[in-house]
Amino acid sequence: MAGKNKNKNDFPSVKKNFLYRLAYELLILITPFITTPYVSRVLGADGIGIYSYTSSIMTYFTLFAVLGTTYYGEREIAQHRDDKGEASKLFWEIELMTVITSSICIFLWIGVVIFSTEYRYYFLALLPLLFGSMADISWYYTGYEQIKYIVIRNFICKIAGILLLFVFVRTKNDLFIYILMNSAITLAGNLSMWTYLPRMLVKVDFCTLHFRRHFKETLIYFIPTIATSIYTVLDKTLIGIITEDSYQNGYYEQATKIVNIIKNVVFSSVNAVMGSRIAYLFAQEKYEEIRRRIQRSMDFILLLGYGAFFGLIGVADKFVPVFLGDGYGPVVSLLYAMAPLIIIIGVSNCLGSQYYSPSGQRIRSAKVIILGSVVNLCLNLVMIPWLGGIGAVAASVAAELVISVLYVNMSDGYMTVKMLWNCSFKRLIAGIMMCFVVILAGEFLRNLVIWRLVIQIVVGGCVYGAILIYMKDGMLLELIRMVWNAVLNKKK
Repeated sequence: MAGKNKNKNDFPSVKKNFLYRLAYELLILITPFITTPYVSRVLGADGIGIYSYTSSIMTYFTLFAVLGTTYYGEREIAQHRDDKGEASKLFWEIELMTVITSSICIFLWIGVVIFSTEYRYYFLALLPLLFGSMADISWYYTGYEQIKYIVIRNFICKIAGILLLFVFVRTKNDLFIYILMNSAITLAGNLSMWTYLPRMLVKVDFCTLHFRRHFKETLIYFIPTIATSIYTVLDKTLIGIITEDSYQNGYYEQATKIVNIIKNVVFSSVNAVMGSRIAYLFAQEKYEEIRRRIQRSMDFILLLGYGAFFGLIGVADKFVPVFLGDGYGPVVSLLYAMAPLIIIIGVSNCLGSQYYSPSGQRIRSAKVIILGSVVNLCLNLVMIPWLGGIGAVAASVAAELVISVLYVNMSDGYMTVKMLWNCSFKRLIAGIMMCFVVILAGEFLRNLVIWRLVIQIVVGGCVYGAILIYMKDGMLLELIRMVWNAVLNKKK
């Protein structure tokens, strides 16, 4: 069995991993600008609504297939990564458990396909996602902070997906092909991760594996995951069931997709990179460094978050017709209502990814998430029949707000309301002023259509940045200095 043959200096730096992740997030940002306008026009709001509804049901099966191994596996590998033999044993134990749970879910999903009538073929097209869940070992690479391998895999899959989309999806009747293609690409991408694996594992005696010991721990991680899905996925399911209107689901899906793009840019890269590193620091008991990293991450997230929040409000009515085409007017009001989620989820996601999960406090966070899920479910049942998609948004905002407030209060001083306010008040002022300027610019440039939107975004970014520089925002000034020094060093 291999000993502790790696030290922390052998692992990629946080900055390097952040750049890898940022490059991928930029691809994620760019890809919808290529695919979403095309898909929204070809499949229409009803086709997208059917995809949203059927995939929301599949989400529950994929969650049960992997239980909580994504976060649990990442944490276990991060904490044992100095011992390659133990990390290899952990990998096979956790993966064996995933194979068993995924196989059960595959069997149950086949039953869904057989007994379904209206959407049988669409459910069948989603089946590869369960095999993809079985093969997903990205948690192992994340635990080792080997973000590079994940980014390369995802980059190739994204490019392949774009090419196949334009080749095979041509009319509204190609919805089955669209769903099957997305599922197959996910499966292929997860299988490709296994090609890198031999160089990261050592030989393990399979007779010594005891996967059952991980079951209880993965359930601890699974409970908040399934609870979270109640207000991230159940709303789509309930909209489909209650309204029986695929268009409503289509509008909601497109609004969610736009907000998710923004969320990926604002905080996904930071949290994905920092989670494993902080888990390692908790194992080393370096609490002051952890506190500093969490607070700096939150400062950065709120810097981008307030800009994105007010920017979305300013351009939504001009952006939707250009981006999605005709027939998506209801998406605008959904975006207005969803905009606060960028800030609210930014706070909870940062603390969840960088404090509660790395420190092993998933039970505490699970209780909060369950409470938020109950709030969301109750409000969904009351408000969706009354307001449709807007009701689902209101329920999500209320649930996320409950979770963020409790997360901050329970964070043992790693984050406080005072810290959040210190990071927020300058950005609030700058964001409000930016939003006013962006709306004004849109009114003056009515006849330019696409160029109007580009000008609004550029002017908005410049106004937001200029006001914060004038107000001496610490994080923005530090970022400017970092970029300036990097340019000078490159010239030298």
